[in-house]
Amino acid sequence: MRKFNSILVANRGEIAVRVMHTARSLGYRTIAVYSEADAGAPHVLMADEAVLIGPAPVGQSYLDMSRILKAASETGAEAIHPGYGFLSENADFARACDKAGLIFIGPTAEAIDLMGNKAAAKRRMIAANVPCVPGYEDPDQTDAAFLAASKKIGYPLIVKAAAGGGGRGMRLVDNAKALATALSSAKSEALNAFGSDELILEKAIIEPRHVEIQVFSDMQGTVIHLGERDCSVQRRHQKVVEEAPCPVMTAELRAKMGAAAVEAARSINYRGAGTVEFLLDSENKFYFLEMNTRLQVEHPVTELITGLDLVALQIRVAQGEPLGLVQEDVRLTGHAMEVRLYAEDVTRDFLPCTGSISRWVPASGEGIRFDSGILPGQEISPFYDPMIAKVIAYGDDRETARHRLIEALKNTVLFGLTTNRGFLIDILSRDSFARGAATTAFIADEFTEADLAAKTPSEVQTAIAAVLQYRIARDQILAQTVFVSDKLVDWSSGGALLTRYIYEFGDEAKRDVTISPKQNGGYDVNVGGAAHSVAILEMLDNKAQVTVDGFRYRVHFAVPAEGILDLAESGQTLRFVNMIDFAVTAEVAAGVGRITAPMHGTILDVFVKTGETVEAGARLAVLEAMKMQHDIIAQIDGIVQDVLTATAAQVAVGDVLFEIEAAE
Repeated sequence: MRKFNSILVANRGEIAVRVMHTARSLGYRTIAVYSEADAGAPHVLMADEAVLIGPAPVGQSYLDMSRILKAASETGAEAIHPGYGFLSENADFARACDKAGLIFIGPTAEAIDLMGNKAAAKRRMIAANVPCVPGYEDPDQTDAAFLAASKKIGYPLIVKAAAGGGGRGMRLVDNAKALATALSSAKSEALNAFGSDELILEKAIIEPRHVEIQVFSDMQGTVIHLGERDCSVQRRHQKVVEEAPCPVMTAELRAKMGAAAVEAARSINYRGAGTVEFLLDSENKFYFLEMNTRLQVEHPVTELITGLDLVALQIRVAQGEPLGLVQEDVRLTGHAMEVRLYAEDVTRDFLPCTGSISRWVPASGEGIRFDSGILPGQEISPFYDPMIAKVIAYGDDRETARHRLIEALKNTVLFGLTTNRGFLIDILSRDSFARGAATTAFIADEFTEADLAAKTPSEVQTAIAAVLQYRIARDQILAQTVFVSDKLVDWSSGGALLTRYIYEFGDEAKRDVTISPKQNGGYDVNVGGAAHSVAILEMLDNKAQVTVDGFRYRVHFAVPAEGILDLAESGQTLRFVNMIDFAVTAEVAAGVGRITAPMHGTILDVFVKTGETVEAGARLAVLEAMKMQHDIIAQIDGIVQDVLTATAAQVAVGDVLFEIEAAE
């Protein structure tokens, strides 16, 4: 068996970082590959060497075997870890690695081929006496053959693509009349997604649990399992929440499912990490679903309850060494849960989102683990899967893990992208999930359209946002002045002045907010007619502690652009756009310059009249504020259309002073 000292990770994002973390800790030289879109990504920065393999589209980069093998040759890599997705279950890639003299850290190409086809895999499992869902997996793919088989299976049934997964090429059929249409659409989708239109039929198990068993095999013939994971909470057959152990698992059931999974792996001479997936019905009967011949996205929950590093075990097996474990050595302790944090808009049918990450502060604390591959300033492109991080929590029991995971999500800050964070918190907080009663029907049963609709910020959140915007604007002005006494901050010689903000939230009517500083500190804030007392206790490094009507709140915030404030509070990420500033910006773009007061104060002099022509940079007026004089300057060349102030007038931040029409 050839030994290796360097590993090229043929992947990106969090899994590339995860693999490199273990590889480097074991003393291996690591090599990253990256597309043009990932030039500054964490996995590129983390690796000992990194090779550009092409443009952003996956077909020209991460799915291009020749470019990856060339990168391995150029860097002297001796082994390749495929991660998950991309080429991880591509038998031709495993063969190409072997032909190039590279160790493929995964199963044999033959095992990948066999388990990659659902029909062939199911036939093999039936032969190995692994319980399977009643169905049809024969080579005859005519509609007549499927119709005849459906009569034996009974309805409802599921049409599945034999060559793939992830819900593509899958249809639920309730009656014979709907079968022909389902077959046609499933074949078309399967052919486009997987290059094969081969289908199978399976009896639909109504509202089952999705329970999978982690198996591991070495080249010496040892095959063990590391317990189960419950992955029942899914959306469109895509896993959202995973946990270990399964909430309804018993020692007897685990032994039976584990033995079936071990037999499945042994029957195909499997090596390395694999996952055998089952459907578990309400009577604790289980049925083989499929086998994934790679490391799973959700492997961290198994690591936390077993204390084992699965990537380290993969490398060990690839080196030809024995696992060093027998079944009796495996102990399951505590409970772990994982959620997948996606850049997606739940309110728009989970539409994937792109953008630049302006702020990323993952939560920390006892039992909390983040697997991510993102950094502040990183651009999330449309070319790859929208999963940006996995958040995992561990506890002595399920309830402790659940509470820790909820708090970790609430205390995590990500600005610049829309994510499913609030949706995840809602899932974990539902009573049926807390009771461990979730099945694959959980999301469909629990969430209505109203549950998934956009949430309007509360009055308290609106008051906090407005005060923060006010303070940020005030502090920016103070930074441009000198020798201003603290006693003069928020002071006006003309008495209390109101600063106005207008916010819009979706189709809701405008929410009008006014702020008036108090003489003894704090602010009187009126939100749509409701009065609130707000005080800022601390405001530093984009974090603040604020009291509203005596209740304290901890928030994070960011200012992506003038007049816009992003606020993270109680697990929600909210954007507040001051429509007054927005209207000014829009009118400038349209050729009308509205000049507003930069702060509270008194107009000492006005230098222009309606109808006069001015140039950009011309003095329009002088404002006295905080014992200092500030020139009001024209921003564009044009004609003064309106003068909305006068000498000795008291003005507030945002008040419109002049309107100027741009010159032709």
